[in-house]
Amino acid sequence: MLAEGTYICQACGEEIVVEVDLSAGGRQEYSEDCPVCCRPHLLSVRIASDGHVEIGAEGE
Repeated sequence: MLAEGTYICQACGEEIVVEVDLSAGGRQEYSEDCPVCCRPHLLSVRIASDGHVEIGAEGE
């Protein structure tokens, strides 16, 4: 099952929508390039018990 979350790219300032795989657990961490400026980010994903997705992003 998938859900969506967003983060703001620290390099270009764009809001980025990310699909999150809910079956991968309530806490996830992975690298992803911004689809606008291609700069890498370390994404920290937290999924609440009600399914709300919160994403933190840190430039690499």
